[in-house]
Amino acid sequence: MITHIVFFKFKPETTSAEIQQLADGLGELPQKIEEIREFRFGPDMIRSERSYDFGLVSSFDDLDALQRYQVHPDHQKVVAHVKAISSSVVAVDFAG
Repeated sequence: MITHIVFFKFKPETTSAEIQQLADGLGELPQKIEEIREFRFGPDMIRSERSYDFGLVSSFDDLDALQRYQVHPDHQKVVAHVKAISSSVVAVDFAG
C-alpha cells in the first residue's frame, strides 16, 4: 500500500468559492479513478504559523496505481486548479 499526502498553501487572494471548487473536484475523484483506495481531505483546523491551508491523504495499492492516478485526466483538471490557487504544494509518498 502507498500512502500519498499533499499539503496546499493558498495564495492570499484565494476565495472561499475557489477552495470549495477544489473540495468539490477532489470529492469526485474516487468515483472516477478506480486506483484510489482511500481518499480524505479538508481544510486545516489549527491555523498555526507552520500550518498549511488544506491537506489530502490518499492510498493506492502500489506505485503503478499512484502513477496512473497522477496522470489521469480527471486528476489533472484538479491539479490545474490547485496550481491556479496555491502558492505552495508539498507531498510525500510512502509505503504503509
